[in-house]
Amino acid sequence: MAYAIVHHFPGGTKEQYEASIAAVHPSRDSLPEGQLFHAAGASAGGWTIVAVHESKESWDRFREGILMPRMQQGIEGGFTTPPQETSFAVHHLRS
Repeated sequence: MAYAIVHHFPGGTKEQYEASIAAVHPSRDSLPEGQLFHAAGASAGGWTIVAVHESKESWDRFREGILMPRMQQGIEGGFTTPPQETSFAVHHLRS
């Protein structure tokens, strides 16, 4: 079952997003293995990212194997605080 993650970075900016995404995605035009969807943009009070993975296990692999290690190393120009996170099992996904 697909699994969605919503990250909101209070005070986050487009510049911080661009630096962070460059460090955790394989390229600007491709998604990490297992990720089906990615959207991001300015939102009330900061920056919000929505990602949908094939499964919770896919998300966990990306989070533990790529996202967290790179964020813990520090990403120059990237987000400076952890996000507010919401996640849910996807009931319906259309592309």
